[in-house]
This record gives sequence, structure tokens and C-alpha cells, in this order.
Amino acid sequence: MKILNFGSLNYDYTYIVDHMVRPGETLSAKRMELHCGGKGLNQSIALSRAGVPVYHAGMIGNDGEELLKVCREDQIDTRFVGSCDTKCGHAMIQVNEQGENCILLYAGANWQISMQQIKRVLGSFEAGDMIILQNEVNELATIIDLAYERKMKIVLNPSPFNDVLHQCHLEKVSVFVVNEIEGNQITGKKDPEDILDKMEQQYPCAEVVLTLGIDGSIYSGNKSRYQCDSYSVKAVDTTAAGDTFLGYYIAGIVDGKSIPDALKQASAASAIAVTKRGAAVSIPKKIEVDNFLRIHG
Repeated sequence: MKILNFGSLNYDYTYIVDHMVRPGETLSAKRMELHCGGKGLNQSIALSRAGVPVYHAGMIGNDGEELLKVCREDQIDTRFVGSCDTKCGHAMIQVNEQGENCILLYAGANWQISMQQIKRVLGSFEAGDMIILQNEVNELATIIDLAYERKMKIVLNPSPFNDVLHQCHLEKVSVFVVNEIEGNQITGKKDPEDILDKMEQQYPCAEVVLTLGIDGSIYSGNKSRYQCDSYSVKAVDTTAAGDTFLGYYIAGIVDGKSIPDALKQASAASAIAVTKRGAAVSIPKKIEVDNFLRIHG
């Protein structure tokens, strides 16, 4: 089985602040850091660092060489990354003293993906291969439809949640990885068990992994549910924690781990990630995760 991630590649401008800027307020940041990121890139890096070969498809602009360099350093196959004469996508991220963040996205080159590129990329994959998607590139509905036609297993992290997702045939998704906010946006429910019950009703053929921050995560699918606690660590930056979780969870499943063990591996990886600043740079390598699990269980 080949793993394709069709997703964003961004530059992240991270501003360390006392608190999130309020309407009408001018706030001085304590410092600014520039990192490579984007949900797509982060998830590909997490997969690769977890030991799973991954192809990345997407689009960079005329300033994207550093993004390609980061991919190559992590052994991510970039043959399906195109380029265009515009600026790369980027994010402006505020991180407060509690490690919480808020993010403003600019799509840039990520929204320059063409139908021709989609068909060319998917033409290199076949039934049984896996495609991982987020909502930071254009033509998401088309990618889902064409991947489904090829009988690929579709993993969707529906973030950011917006009207684009209402245009997608979500019943074609094999695995949803959502946090409680996205779960609420999809189902209208707030309680985790209610979210999962509604997801089962709406998408009976799909598996769902619901992440709950410090309250851990829950898997629902195949008439089973599994709950996994989070690890207690001092968070300094939660950027890319969810992407790290997704990458390590999928890697665990691909490696043949049981669902509880895959959840535990993902939880450990995301716990390590939140102790470091930045997005892609915060994602741990598998040896770090294995050592963490040996210590913390």
C-alpha cells in the first residue's frame, strides 16, 4: 500500500504573545519565529518520522525551495509537488503563555492546484492505496471523488472547517480524524459520545478518531470504541499537535498495530510535540516516541 498526502505546504510566521490580540488592539510580540508548516506538510513529516514512506502532492510558489528542502531532509517523496509563479501559502500564528494558538491562513500557491495535476497525481495510485487530505488546498471535492473512483482509502482531517466541506461527498471518506470543534461543526453535537453517535449515523461505513486535547482521544468504528488518555506534559506550543497525532496514528495502523496501541503512539507523539515551539520542527522522530513510551507507559 502506498501513502499519498495531497495537502498544503506553508511558511509559518509564529508570534509569541502575552495573550491573543483583541479587536482594535495593537500588541507587541515577544518574538517572531519562521518555520515550515501547513497541515499537509506537517502530517507528511509525522508519517515519515514515524517510519512510513509517504508521497506528498501539492503546490509551492516561487519562494518554495525551503519547503522542498525540508521534505527531502525527511525523505518525503516530492515528485508530485508542482510549482507556480506566485507566493507560497503562509500562516500567521499567535502563541500565548499557556501554549494555546490562533492561526490566520493565507492559501497562496496551495489554491493553484489544477484538474490536470490532480488526474496526473492520482493516476500513479491504485485500489488499496491510501490518500490523506485536509482542507487547505483547492479542489478538495474533486480529489475525494477521483480518489474514491480509484478505490483508494480516504483519510480526511476536515480542517479548517468551512463551506468547502459542504460541497464534498463525505460519505466517501474511510477515516475521519477530527478534534471536538470539528466534530461539533460536522454533527451539531458537543458531547464527545454524542459526536461519535452522530458520526456513526451519518457515515456508517467510516471510522472516526476524535481528539480531545488533554482529555485524550476516542476511536469509533467497526462496532467498537476505544478510549486513550493523554499524557501530562507542560505545553509551550500546540501548533501541529493534531497533525502529529494523525501521522503517528496512521503510521501505527499501517505498521499493523492494534487501534489502542496506535492511539497510544499518537498520543505520545503529540505530547512530545507540544513541548516544543514551531510546527514541523516540533514533530518527534520515532526513537523519541519509543523512548517516551518506555518511560511513561
